[in-house]
Amino acid sequence: MSLSQHATWRAIEIGAFRGTISRGGGSTMGMSTDIALGALLTSVMLLHLFVSPYTKVEESFNVQATHDILRYGLPWSNTTLNHYDHVDFPGSVPRTFVGALLLSGLTMPLGAARLVISDPPFVQLLVRSVLGVLNVWSISNIRLSVNTAFGKTAGVWFILLTASQFHIMYYASRTLPNMLALPLTNLALGNLVLVKSVNAKSARGAKRRRLALYLLTIAGIVFRSEIAILLAAETAWMLLRQRASLRKEVIPAGLAGIAIGLATTVSVDTFFWRNDYSGNPVWPEWIGFYYNTVLGKSSEWGTSPFHFYFLNALPRLLLNPMSLVLIPYTLSLKAVQHIGFDILAPQILFIAAYSLLPHKEWRFIIYSIPAFTVVASAGAGWIWTRRMKSTLYSLVALTLVGSTIASFLASMGLLYISSLNYPGGQALAKLHSLAPKSASQGQKEGVRVYLGNLALQTGVTRFQELHPAWLYDKTEYEESTMLDPLFWQEYDWAVVEHPERIIGSWQPVDGIEGYAGLALRDDSGRIWPHVRKETKLWILRRELTPAEQRSGDVV
Repeated sequence: MSLSQHATWRAIEIGAFRGTISRGGGSTMGMSTDIALGALLTSVMLLHLFVSPYTKVEESFNVQATHDILRYGLPWSNTTLNHYDHVDFPGSVPRTFVGALLLSGLTMPLGAARLVISDPPFVQLLVRSVLGVLNVWSISNIRLSVNTAFGKTAGVWFILLTASQFHIMYYASRTLPNMLALPLTNLALGNLVLVKSVNAKSARGAKRRRLALYLLTIAGIVFRSEIAILLAAETAWMLLRQRASLRKEVIPAGLAGIAIGLATTVSVDTFFWRNDYSGNPVWPEWIGFYYNTVLGKSSEWGTSPFHFYFLNALPRLLLNPMSLVLIPYTLSLKAVQHIGFDILAPQILFIAAYSLLPHKEWRFIIYSIPAFTVVASAGAGWIWTRRMKSTLYSLVALTLVGSTIASFLASMGLLYISSLNYPGGQALAKLHSLAPKSASQGQKEGVRVYLGNLALQTGVTRFQELHPAWLYDKTEYEESTMLDPLFWQEYDWAVVEHPERIIGSWQPVDGIEGYAGLALRDDSGRIWPHVRKETKLWILRRELTPAEQRSGDVV
């Protein structure tokens, strides 16, 4: 790692830690705890990032858009816009550029615009780390609210339970629209926890409710439309349980959120999508909602039963089995049950309502996981502070520690397995190392690389394209075109999952292995649990024709 890169990572770490202690207590012990917990969250997030540095197709839009903004600048002219990835690969519906604009703006002071030319893979890590720090900061903000609502011991357990959850920490730095929305929903949750733990009728409580509704409204309008259901559930609960003022709180917050959210996304996305929509106003989340929900196109990606979120997704996302015990335990404690109930009820309503839609994915309810963890941490804090009072509390506290350690270990195992699901990114990095040095230095310009579908879905991004003079072809051609031998003569390298389908004289250079399942026995039949791997992608080099050999071309 170069000196400049080291300085950049130190800046990120320091920024994350400062964010976690900005609202902490003034005592030395309290500040030390804040720093330690901030360091834990940041370290776990960065560990997931570095062990699994590549991205999948679901993250690709925001990754490519951030790259293009850093590499080419804002597309004030159509000439610049034509360099953008979404011009060639627009997808079925438009996506918002707001998140990419935010990430590029935050990474520019760290030298991203300069490094994207000299070291683009590093900039991809940089972009993801900035998003990860935003999510770490928002999680730490919830902890400070937990400190107020349930005590500092509960706050510590909130961080420990969250850090040991695989999905939150693994995806914290991934550029899914859900994870771009998560900082806003986390900040809203932090305010709601405070409101529900103090006098809800105070002026400060009203202000926090307005802020929470405002943040949820913006998140739903700009990033993910399903947050509108969570917003509706929280609003209904405020009006029914907390006697929130419709005129002074709900309507002003909603109108402000709608105005800011629409003004932001429509202005930004109309600008970036002007060629595809002829300059007409573009609101990506509305278009996506209409396409996926109203027209029912999301069902084409698969359907799940009503109970999927409750019986499958929630236990997996919480990971620690003790969380499923701690949540009902908290709700049984008279001192805090009303707070826990007020926190969870809107989240359960949101998940139940969203369960009516046939297409389901765990990431659609990721915003609810911190709320469930908050309630679980309240129970954990209650047990931990009483661990010396009885044998039963001691045994339960010991079980809690053991299950949390086990969850950390399970999370690390899942991290290793998940890192094997990105053969495309590994293959392109390997190809660059295999290509002759002379080609890498540009002596043979116009090197053409064909990238197959699996490679594109499992890690290939514009940040991974090291050589500007090379052509990385990501086009999905008709099968009849690919059966033409002349088609393959246009390429020097190919990264494909089915090498037997390539026509012509091609030499396999290397194979990239990926995850192929879990096995209980080894090849000899002995019991030996292990992760199975198999070759997912092949790197092929076209053999030179006699004419190319005589001309001295290097590929």
